[in-house]
Amino acid sequence: MHKFLSFIAVLLRYGCAGLLLLVLLFAWLPVPYTAVMLERQISAWLSDKTHYQPRHQWRAINEISPHLLQAVVAAEDQKFLQHHGFDMQAIEKALVYNKKGKKVRGASTISQQTAKNVFLWSDRSWLRKGLETGITVLIEGAWGKQRILEVYLNSIEFGAGIYGVEAAAQHFFGTSAARVNRQQAALLAAVLPNPHRFLVKRPSPYVQKRQQWILRQMRQLAQVQKQLSG
Repeated sequence: MHKFLSFIAVLLRYGCAGLLLLVLLFAWLPVPYTAVMLERQISAWLSDKTHYQPRHQWRAINEISPHLLQAVVAAEDQKFLQHHGFDMQAIEKALVYNKKGKKVRGASTISQQTAKNVFLWSDRSWLRKGLETGITVLIEGAWGKQRILEVYLNSIEFGAGIYGVEAAAQHFFGTSAARVNRQQAALLAAVLPNPHRFLVKRPSPYVQKRQQWILRQMRQLAQVQKQLSG
């Protein structure tokens, strides 16, 4: 038993050291592959989906349309530039809502989603949420807002095998992430709650309605690009 506990302690020590090293490296280097990409790839292998072909191409934040920055912040986390990784008001509201029972409402910020997408798996276990919390604190301190948003835009899933705004822009619109317009940016952001259920190519009435809501929010929200550069 003692040997087993010692092994677990060593495993945790090296695991934490490896995670910290990755966080520091990814503060500067492009993120070539994420935990979510690996999870989807393994799932495809196990399901014998031989046609699954992931698409991902890194783009620096200054090569990404400002409309995309504006759209994802407007859609996913309007307090992104004000909080320190966690929107406590949204968490409190979600807890009250979830006590009522029927549907589960999340309150994850862009920082939390980035921590999960890059380093963790996608279930709702308390273990995963605990690790997500710790990693969120790390990346908020080591990366800062601009880097978090850059990694988020390059790692978020927009459909089966479509990761990041460059791959999404090319696949859905035949253009680059730098040239995405307001309407296209809002449509991409509209599917983010569930890109396997909500489709960019065949947007449902709900997605179209959400796209229009995001466009209104984009106009009302202070310009994200200016706040990051200022």
